[in-house]
Amino acid sequence: MIAKTPAPPYYAVIFSSLRTDGDQGYGQAAARMLELARDQPGFLGVESAREDGLGITVSYWSSEAAILAWKQQAEHRAVREQGRATWYSAFQTRVCKVERAYTFQGQ
Repeated sequence: MIAKTPAPPYYAVIFSSLRTDGDQGYGQAAARMLELARDQPGFLGVESAREDGLGITVSYWSSEAAILAWKQQAEHRAVREQGRATWYSAFQTRVCKVERAYTFQGQ
C-alpha cells in the first residue's frame, strides 16, 4: 500500500537491508515496531517491500525532531540492536527531506 502523506515538506527515512537466513522472531518484531511507530508523534506512514533477502522500508515523518525521537525510543533501540546481532547481514539508513511529491491514481 502507498502511504498517504501530506503536502511537502516532510521527511523520509529509507532503510535498505539484507536479511540473514531464518525468521528468528523478525516478523513479530517488525509488526511491533510498526505498531509503536504509528503511535509516535510526527509519524506519517510507511511503505515496505522485501524480495530475495533485500528489503526496503520507507517511513515518513513530519520533522527531523520526530525522526530523532523515534530513534531514541527505548524498545526501538533494543530491536535495532537485535537486528545487528541476528536479522541483518547489512543495512543502510538514509534520511531525506521530501521537497516535492507527485501522485497518480489509476482507475
